[in-house]
Amino acid sequence: MSTPLSTAIKAARTAGELIRSQFGKTLEVNAVYSHDIKLELDVQSQELITGILLEAYPDHAIFGEEGIAGNQDSPWQWIVDPIDGTVNFFYSIPHFCISIALRHNDEVQVGVIYDPIRDELWEVERGGIPKLNGVPIKTSSRKDLADCIVSVGMSKSPDMVVAATAILEKYVRRARKCRLMGSAALDLAYVACGRLDAYIEQSVSLWDVAAGKLLVEAAGGHYESNVPAGNPDKLAVRASNGSVSLLEI
Repeated sequence: MSTPLSTAIKAARTAGELIRSQFGKTLEVNAVYSHDIKLELDVQSQELITGILLEAYPDHAIFGEEGIAGNQDSPWQWIVDPIDGTVNFFYSIPHFCISIALRHNDEVQVGVIYDPIRDELWEVERGGIPKLNGVPIKTSSRKDLADCIVSVGMSKSPDMVVAATAILEKYVRRARKCRLMGSAALDLAYVACGRLDAYIEQSVSLWDVAAGKLLVEAAGGHYESNVPAGNPDKLAVRASNGSVSLLEI
């Protein structure tokens, strides 16, 4: 029988096939901003995901980067980012993913992140073992920030760019290396499986981090977030492997 996790995996892989088929091709752009691009493919991917999720769970709600669907009064809500890393995708940089989470009221129950280029799929259920392509994962054990790789997210608004630049300068001096990867969901997936040791960003959306939060925590890491002052629709996020202190980052 279908389960929420198997349904999320099906939706992520199906959308991944669509996205992978369009990688490197001329794409239809819906909107262009100073630091972002919206593609018609984002919409198509979310519509495909929405169809699969609501076919299995017609009474559930969908909350995604490209809009809402389903029963918005339901306590069960699917949180969807149909392409996290759209700018990377548009410029044919093979680092982007699909992120799908299911939460009941305010608690995430299922998380799936799928990189269709590398065919890497992270999955987790609350209380279960997080996996990458079916193999259990855990965070790294590095304790000293000087030994760690930290990913710093660079948000789009001018004030957040200034804040992120200051954070980057701080950790460039303290960590072994800093990275700006361009996909918050993959950053968290990489923390969960030990490729990165920490991730910090001052302004991300719920759909960027909902699945990754559960992955990081299930893999032994720490995750915390808060709503930035004056920006109620965004989250400031810090995540680590659970060995290096969040106080350091």
